[in-house]
Parts: sequence; C-alpha cells; structure tokens
Amino acid sequence: QVQLRESGGGSVQAGESLRLSCTASEYTFSRSCMGWFRQAQGKEREQVAISASDGSTSVVDSVKGRFTISRDNAKNTLYLQMNSLKPEDTAMYYCASTGDRCWRRFVYWGQGTQVTVSS
Repeated sequence: QVQLRESGGGSVQAGESLRLSCTASEYTFSRSCMGWFRQAQGKEREQVAISASDGSTSVVDSVKGRFTISRDNAKNTLYLQMNSLKPEDTAMYYCASTGDRCWRRFVYWGQGTQVTVSS
C-alpha cells in the first residue's frame, strides 16, 4: 500500500514563499511519476507540477517562474517550492503518484495540505 503524506502548508501573505514536502512509503518512488495538484474552494482540481522518473519536470503556466518541483529519491520525498505566492494560489495541495510512468493515471493520493495566501 503506497502512502503519501504532505506537509509544509500554512497561511502567508502575498509575495511570501512556502515549501511543500511529500514523503512516500513507496519503495518504487524513484521509478514513479509524482505530481502536485491543487483544489480551490468551489473549483475543480488542477494539476500544478509533474516530476517524472527520468528527471524531467513540468509546471502549469499559471505558476511558471514561481513554483519549482523537485524530488529526492534517496529520501522518497517530493517537494514544491512556491515563491511569490498570490491569493489565487490559495487551495488544498495534494501530492500524487502513478506508481509508474507519467502516462499512467495518478492513483495514489495524500490527504492534502492547505495553503492560504492573503493580500
């Protein structure tokens, strides 16, 4: 059973930074596609950033230049560095894994960590 646990959320002012962490119990972490998703109140969940097992990454246009996804395979940990936060970044942030390549569905999810950005 793959378990994902997020941490690092909180309440900040616009322009400040946060770093989210996601620790996985998965022994195949290094070979898994990992991602960060977010869901704001009353909105659909959206993909924020992806980290593939080959080291490639991608982020959604709305956070480019502000958010960086990274991973430490030795620690089974995924990170999301969020800089220059905006009120519209307020959401519950979830870590997810496909357990395999990025073309697979994200089937493993954490419980989420809340990020609140005030103006």
